[in-house]
Amino acid sequence: MPTDGSDRRRPSRRLSAGERQLRARLAAHAMHARRDSRKVTANARRAFADRFEHEVDPDGVLPVAERLRRAEHARRAHMLRLALRSAQVRRRRAAGDSR
Repeated sequence: MPTDGSDRRRPSRRLSAGERQLRARLAAHAMHARRDSRKVTANARRAFADRFEHEVDPDGVLPVAERLRRAEHARRAHMLRLALRSAQVRRRRAAGDSR
């Protein structure tokens, strides 16, 4: 299927953003109904965790327990930064700022 949002069966019809989102959600649910979600996402979850381990111990010199402890704090800090940015954007949008 083309990646430009067009539908080859009906070339005159373009999918809206909402339709593309629904189609993607449908495909994700169908895939997870057939496969073990933990196995499907294992590589991505490992890479996400490795990112924080490398961030706190780029040379790999810390003991494993200490590296994991620090990586967990780095991951939590990352998630809190995302939550803070999200809250700031929601507040600005509620105030009518389109940034």
